[in-house]
Amino acid sequence: MSLAFLPRMTARREGISVLGEGHRRSWNGVLVELWEAEGALGARAEYISEHPRLFVLLDQTGGEFELRMSPDRAAAGKRHAPRQISFIPAGMPLWSRFSNHTYLRHLDLHFDMEALRARLADDFAPEPFETPRLMFTDERLMTFATLIAEECRLPQAGHQLYGDSLTTALFVDFLRSAQRSGRKRSALAAWQLRRVTDYIEANCLAAIRLEELAQLVGLSPSYFSHAFKAATGVPPHRWQTDARLKRAQGLLRDTEMSLTEVAAATGFCDQAHFTRMFRQHLGATPAAWRRDRRG
Repeated sequence: MSLAFLPRMTARREGISVLGEGHRRSWNGVLVELWEAEGALGARAEYISEHPRLFVLLDQTGGEFELRMSPDRAAAGKRHAPRQISFIPAGMPLWSRFSNHTYLRHLDLHFDMEALRARLADDFAPEPFETPRLMFTDERLMTFATLIAEECRLPQAGHQLYGDSLTTALFVDFLRSAQRSGRKRSALAAWQLRRVTDYIEANCLAAIRLEELAQLVGLSPSYFSHAFKAATGVPPHRWQTDARLKRAQGLLRDTEMSLTEVAAATGFCDQAHFTRMFRQHLGATPAAWRRDRRG
């Protein structure tokens, strides 16, 4: 791996002390960091990295340590246990919180996706790197992580090929673990769904980007899209279209506006587009729907 691969991690910590200088090694496509830290009662942190990473909790003593995908106190956190692994996609913020004085020893593996894509070629699958996975267990991955941590800690580094082999094996097995899990996408939590749908309905006449909605609840766009559909049964753009059509129904029922005027007032390109979407979603043309309601 080129030494130019130095992931930029933004970290904001309160009440957390890093013990020592840590250990850092770089192998082909992976930067590995081994850290020890202590967190006081109520300590917290926010992290965001430009590269996807695996967080492996090797040891923990003392109180409880939890991870959150939102800074909102109403959002439920999950308690991280030793020998659990969390995967965080590139650019996704993650929050941690300590319920008591806690000691941690953990391993961070930052992935250079371009280098790994070039090495694996046709075997590379990007989907597992777009979805966060918090606090999962996998004994094969843990075995590789433990060996990598030991190699990283040794003052006299072994042969470069040994570290390359370990990190490549872990990377490939992570791809397989995503397939082995066979899990369904998690749906949005109730507070996340309420925040997003309120925003869509308040701004349905504007062009809403998927990234905007994902940022409201601290998720990556890809994960958010799947979680929203899991919660509602429809993708976000369909929810916005339905919100526009509800407004159009009110105008058709309560005003004398022409179809062209209603189309313009509810964010559709023109009357033809409005009519097509209305019939597709509601089973009748706007004119027929208006006649039936007034008849």
